[in-house]
Amino acid sequence: MNVGVFLNITVFTSAVLLILLVLLQQRGASLGAGFGGSGELNTERRGLEKSLYDTTIVVAVIFVLSILSILII
Repeated sequence: MNVGVFLNITVFTSAVLLILLVLLQQRGASLGAGFGGSGELNTERRGLEKSLYDTTIVVAVIFVLSILSILII
């Protein structure tokens, strides 16, 4: 397999995964919190939310590095 083809597949796959991971993440505030309806503040990620956040960062780094390597090659 050609290196360019491998990088293109990597970019496409990481882009799709990145979109899915970002959409799966939840925000602590609902619509009512924007109007002052909720006073709670969630500042620490735990469990599955932390794993999802860390995985999103790893996939984003892979995405950026693969795009940069395509530009170099």
